[in-house]
Amino acid sequence: MIAQNNQNMKKGMFPYALLLAIAIMLLLFYNMTSGTNKELTYNEFNKALNENKVEEVVITPSTAAYTYQINGKLKDSKEGETFSVKTPLSDTVINKIVASSEEKDFKIVSKSDPSSSAWYVFLMNIAPYLLIIGVAFWFFTKQLNSQKGSMDFGRSKAKLNPDQGKVTFKDVAGLPEEKEELQELIDFLKYPKKFQKLGARIPKGVLLVGPPGTGKTLLAKAVAGEANAPFYFISGSDFVELYVGVGASRVRDMFKQAKQNAPCLIFIDEIDAVGRQRGTGIGGGHDEREQTLNQLLTEMDGFGANEGIIIIAATNRPDVLDPALLRPGRFDRQVTVNLPDMKAREDILKVHARNKILSKSVHLDSIAKRCVGFSGADLENLLNEAALLAVRREKSAITMSEIDEAIDRVIMGPAKVTKKYTEKEKRLVAYHEAGHAVLGIKLDDANDVQKVTIIPRGQAGGYNLMMPKEEKFTATKTELLEQIMGLLGGRVAEEVVFKEVTTGAHNDFEKATKIARSMVTEYGMSSLGPVQLETPEGGSFLGRDYNKNRNFSDQVALEIDNEVRKIINGCYDKAKKIIEKNRDLLDLIAKNLIEHETLTKEQIDYLAENGKMPPEDMLEDVNLSKLKEMAKEKGIKGYSTMSKEELKKALEETIE
Repeated sequence: MIAQNNQNMKKGMFPYALLLAIAIMLLLFYNMTSGTNKELTYNEFNKALNENKVEEVVITPSTAAYTYQINGKLKDSKEGETFSVKTPLSDTVINKIVASSEEKDFKIVSKSDPSSSAWYVFLMNIAPYLLIIGVAFWFFTKQLNSQKGSMDFGRSKAKLNPDQGKVTFKDVAGLPEEKEELQELIDFLKYPKKFQKLGARIPKGVLLVGPPGTGKTLLAKAVAGEANAPFYFISGSDFVELYVGVGASRVRDMFKQAKQNAPCLIFIDEIDAVGRQRGTGIGGGHDEREQTLNQLLTEMDGFGANEGIIIIAATNRPDVLDPALLRPGRFDRQVTVNLPDMKAREDILKVHARNKILSKSVHLDSIAKRCVGFSGADLENLLNEAALLAVRREKSAITMSEIDEAIDRVIMGPAKVTKKYTEKEKRLVAYHEAGHAVLGIKLDDANDVQKVTIIPRGQAGGYNLMMPKEEKFTATKTELLEQIMGLLGGRVAEEVVFKEVTTGAHNDFEKATKIARSMVTEYGMSSLGPVQLETPEGGSFLGRDYNKNRNFSDQVALEIDNEVRKIINGCYDKAKKIIEKNRDLLDLIAKNLIEHETLTKEQIDYLAENGKMPPEDMLEDVNLSKLKEMAKEKGIKGYSTMSKEELKKALEETIE
C-alpha cells in the first residue's frame, strides 16, 4: 500500500516537474539569446546621434507614462548588445531623431502604444474586477455547499443494495428451516394479493438472532435477491449521533424513502446499537439513542401505515433489546440462526470450495466432522487459510496437510515452530497433553481426542484437539463430569509423574470451574436440588456478566462454593485413579509426543491398541479402515471388498 501511494504521488508530481523543467529551459534560452542591454541617458543618446554611432532605433510610445521607450543598436556594439533610453513624450524628440536618420542614414522602426490595445485595456481595467467577483462567487458557493451538507445531516444513511438479485438462497448453505421461515416474506413481495385475499397480514419485522458469523446478514441479502425487491441496508450505529434528534430524523427519512419504493426490504444490522432497553444503566438513558428508538417504534407500528415495507434486523444480543421492539406488530417473528450441524457444515464447505482447487485426498464430510462449533465465517476462513498455505508451499492443489494446519490456525493460531523448549519443559508439556489424551481414550462420555501436539500455538504451550463424539442438544450429568475429568487430566498427569504442578492448566481450570458452577446454579445437578440460583444476564450497560442476578442468601452462596469444590475435587480424584491405572499408556503417548511432537487420532488409537507407533504401511491400513467407515455411512454397496483407490473414487462420486 505504501509503495502504491508513493507511485501515485510520483505520477501526480510528474506534470509539475515537467512544467518546471520547461520553464528553466526557456529561461536559459532567453538569457542566452537576449544578450546584454545598456541603459543610456538622454544626453548620451543625443551625443551618439550627433557622432553617427546609431545603427538602428525602435520607438515605442507610452501614453500612460508620457514617455517614449527607445531601443536600438550602436554601430560599435558587440553582437547581442543593445541600448535603451526613455525620452519625454514630445514631437521635438521625434523630429530630431527623424532628421538625424535622414542625415546619418540609420534605420527607424515605430511601434504602436501597447496601452491602446483592446486586450491591454481589458486586462488592466476589467480583468481585476472579474477576478474579485470570481473569488467571491467561489467562497459563496462553497459556503452554500457546506450549509447543504449540514442540511443533509439528518438524511438517512441507508443505501440500496448494489448487488441486488446476485445473492440468492443457493449461496446460503444449510439453514433449511430458516429459509422456510423467510420464504413467506419472498412470496409476499412477489404476490401480495394472494395474502390480502385471505386477510393475512405479513410480519412487519423479522429479527435474526444468532452467534456472530452464522450468516444472518447473508440470509437477509438472499431474501432480497430471491424477491428481486429494493433492499435498503443500514447499521444500527448509523442512526446515533452526538446531536439529539438527528437519529430520529434519519429514521423518518429512511421510511420516507422506503415508502416511495414499496414493496421493499429494510435491513438493520446490529440493531442492539440503537434498540437497547430504555431507562437502564447508571444515570438513566441516552436522550439521542432513546429518541431514535422511539421514532423507530412509531414508524414500525404507530398511527401511520407502512404498507409493503418489511424490516429485517440482526443481532447477537437479543437480551438487551427493548421489550416494546419485540412485541407483535413490530418484530412479529424471531428466527434463530444457530451454529451449523455436521450436514450444514459440509454444505457450507462445498459453497466456499467452488473456486478452490482441492486435492482428491480432501473429503469435505470428514473435515465437517472435525469442525464442531465452527460458524459459517470460520469455515470460510478455514478454506481460505488452507489456500494461502498451499500457495506458500508452492502446491498446485490444497491437500489435507494444509486443511489440518488451517484448522489448528483457526482454533489456536499459527504454530510457533521457532520457540524451543528445554528438555524438562518439553517433558512437562508432553505429559500434560498425554494426560488429556489418556482420559479422552478411557472415558466413554468424554470428548474424543483428534490430535495432540506439543508445538506451541497462541498462548498455549501445547494443544489437544478434543471434539464431542456426537453432536447433541443436551448433556447428561455423567457427560459433564467426564468432560471435567478430561480437562483436569493435564494437571493430574503432572502431579503423578513429576510430583509437582505447573501453571499450564489455568485455562483447563477455567473451563472446568465454569461447567461445575453451571451444574450447581443453573442445571440443578447437585445436592442443592433442581433450583436455578444464577442467571448470566446483567445490566444492559454494565456488561453481560458484571452483575449476575442472585436469587439466594449468603448461606446458600457458601453452599454453592462447597458444591462446586466437591464436584471438582471428586473429578480430580477419579481422573488421578485412571491416570495411575494407565501409567504405561501415559508414558507411551508422552514418549512419542517428545519424539514426533504431533500425534493424530489414528496414531493414538494404534498406540493404545498395539503399544507402538504404526509403520507407514499399517498407517495406510488405518486410513483404509477410515475410508471403509465413511463408505458405510454413505451407503456404498460392496465397500468391504474395494481397494483404497476404488473407495476414494466412490466417495468422490457421492460428494459430487
